[in-house]
Amino acid sequence: MSITEFIDKYRSLHVGEHVENTEISLAGRILNKRSSSSKLYFYDLHGNGAKIQVMADARHSNMDENEFCKYHSGVKRGDIVGICGFPGKSQRGELSIFPRSLVVLTPCLHMLPRHTVTSNSDEAQSEKKTRNHSWTPGITRNPETNILRDQETRYRQRYLDLMLNSEVQKIFGTRAKIISYSRDFLDNLGFIEVETPAMTMTAGGAAARPFITHHNELNMKLYMRISPELYLKKLVVGGLDRVYEIGKVFRNEGMDLTHLPEFTMFEFYMAYADYNDLMGIIEKLLSGMVKEMTGSHKIKYHGNGFDSEPVEIDFTPPFRRIDLIEEIESRANLSIPKDLSSETANKFLLEACEKFDVKCLAPHTTARLLDKLVGHFLEETCINPTFIINHPEIMSPLAKWHRSKPGLTERFELFVNKKELCNAYTELNDPQVQRQRFAEQLKDRQLGDDEAMVLDESFCSCLEYGLPPTAGLGMGIDRLAMLLTDSPNVKEVILFPAMKPQD
Repeated sequence: MSITEFIDKYRSLHVGEHVENTEISLAGRILNKRSSSSKLYFYDLHGNGAKIQVMADARHSNMDENEFCKYHSGVKRGDIVGICGFPGKSQRGELSIFPRSLVVLTPCLHMLPRHTVTSNSDEAQSEKKTRNHSWTPGITRNPETNILRDQETRYRQRYLDLMLNSEVQKIFGTRAKIISYSRDFLDNLGFIEVETPAMTMTAGGAAARPFITHHNELNMKLYMRISPELYLKKLVVGGLDRVYEIGKVFRNEGMDLTHLPEFTMFEFYMAYADYNDLMGIIEKLLSGMVKEMTGSHKIKYHGNGFDSEPVEIDFTPPFRRIDLIEEIESRANLSIPKDLSSETANKFLLEACEKFDVKCLAPHTTARLLDKLVGHFLEETCINPTFIINHPEIMSPLAKWHRSKPGLTERFELFVNKKELCNAYTELNDPQVQRQRFAEQLKDRQLGDDEAMVLDESFCSCLEYGLPPTAGLGMGIDRLAMLLTDSPNVKEVILFPAMKPQD
């Protein structure tokens, strides 16, 4: 049986009770070894995220005493062993397995790291702290309980991290639950999951630099996708009214605590819906997920690192909503020109950035200047989940124009702890306007903005067959996992994150 099954079945035994007429087989990895004599060895056997004590007593072994002593003296931390024995509790009340036989199935050929301690009392305190700290989603983590703490080693040799630091397995279990909850949520709303190409002839669907690869057989350049958006909307045109995809996207950009070039996107499209509908859906999805996984709508998060105090983030619906242009004007005491495509608006926003010491690297396109002002004035206020809504058309080439506010779109971004978590909008479904938007993006690209979108003629042709009124949303799985696992670094929630090469 597994270690967890063993614990569940025999946890109710009394102190000192042994069930010697029962034989159990367990297997796992030894992560601690102690001995009080050559005839009695204690091991900590780990597996499936659980731990059990092995109490190897020569009196219960199938080996004679000399053979027992010789064999057990060669068993090391890190070895994978198989055990046949009977369950019981020690005189101290610790559930244990008492081996009749113990066999090394796979030896570990390296010395495993230990807690760094300076004295026996420090070691006892460290073990006690590790034992008492049991992390669950939504509460803060204490990295001091980790046996392996060096970040470079943890990220480059993730197998050691998973092996030695018990809460790391829980982190990736939580990530898996986030994905399965999201999948079940949409399945119950009648969505179907699809897969779209990861290599494309045009890098569309987002404003980002792509990775470029080469197809030998066709002798042509291809791009790793930066978003599945355009393919998913083609499926809606074809009659799949509710579709979603969970998959990798690739953006050839910088790396920091919240950005990596390869990440997991959760994206869905819903015919006969608009951005108002999606705000309600994502509120229900996130608030329900947080409640189910943590038992509360409130979580604690070390957004500024483990050395700072954690912040409390409240996912209780409804989430706060702020209008992008109105809120910037209110907070900065500005009156932004209505025609944002004009030179006057560009000059006004550039002067505003200079006035408030908001850094914006060239090219100084209107969209980039507005984005920097949003970061300075609005994003900093978004600790609890907040919808920033009604983005200008110039910032949203794939979003539909606002039904009552000229120059704006029906778009929102959801920010949590000052970081974007979701981007969504009522989809632009007019092929003529879509071509005009792509043409405006080309102007920005010619000014040097290599993140501006490029024309995708196949997508525009698809729109000519008729895209129903549709709304779509993209959410970063990695950032959501960071929040629910109290991970201030995105590399904590990606099993094998991109790393700079070692010397």
